[in-house]
Amino acid sequence: MPVTKAVIPAAGLGTRFLPATKAVPKEMLPVVDRPAIEYVVEEASRAGLRDVLLITSRSKKAVEDHFDRDGELELALERKGDAGRLERIRDSNELAEVHSVRQGAPRGLGHAVLCSAAHVGDEPFAVLLGDDLIDERDPLLEEMLAVQARFGGSVIALMEVPEEMVSMYGVATVDPQPVGSTGRYGTVRIRDLVEKPPAAEAPSNLAIIGRYVLAPAVFDVLRRTPPGRGGEIQLTDALRELAVASDDAGQPVHGVVFTGRRYDTGDRVDYLKAVIRLACERPDLGPELYPWLEEYVAGGGPKADI
Repeated sequence: MPVTKAVIPAAGLGTRFLPATKAVPKEMLPVVDRPAIEYVVEEASRAGLRDVLLITSRSKKAVEDHFDRDGELELALERKGDAGRLERIRDSNELAEVHSVRQGAPRGLGHAVLCSAAHVGDEPFAVLLGDDLIDERDPLLEEMLAVQARFGGSVIALMEVPEEMVSMYGVATVDPQPVGSTGRYGTVRIRDLVEKPPAAEAPSNLAIIGRYVLAPAVFDVLRRTPPGRGGEIQLTDALRELAVASDDAGQPVHGVVFTGRRYDTGDRVDYLKAVIRLACERPDLGPELYPWLEEYVAGGGPKADI
């Protein structure tokens, strides 16, 4: 079946960005002048997935409101003759058909995905994590959809990370030989997965990043998956069961090894790097911002005032 739906978990507390996220959802923190969640919905829409389900919590109403029409604001912009800003807010309303469902308790990513079962039904679907922004010039999700269409089963985005960082990620064991490529990135068959292993015990440096295309079989596995690391229901544990149990005639799990531009907005320093990089590349901001950055760095940066 073709993939038509995307699920975006957005129920986390965002504690790494406190106190900013005490009253503002972390997904609404601006990346230049758009909230992070908008980039993710736009990515899904660009890949043809215009049925988007947000997994939220009671403190995330602002995330849902962002994709709704605001007639009062639109009228005010019309009266001011501000056609540019009016077009931009209307664009965000029209990216996709956005739905939402609440995750009653923070029980892990696996549980958040399970909350989408009624909406998704018996068809494959994509999961996009809001902390990972993929540059629009890098067609990761499109290639993952192509791999799923070719092989069936589930597809996970992987990325090589330094050895000292593997304990921060789920890590994959893959077949030595790639199974080929559908485009820009290589494809591998995944045989096992482990969540956040110690560096000395990691089977590889291929880390799971926040993009998945999942077979609906994952729901049955998640329903019987006990809490794992951190006392939460781990999506990695469910995918491991599928990867270990599958054979060439069953439900395979493949990985697409991403080598493009990824911005980890869940980390404060990487978040700032993403804002600076994307702003510098904007034609309306870069010509003024980039020379200032060069001057700031050349002048010694923060050490200049010491």
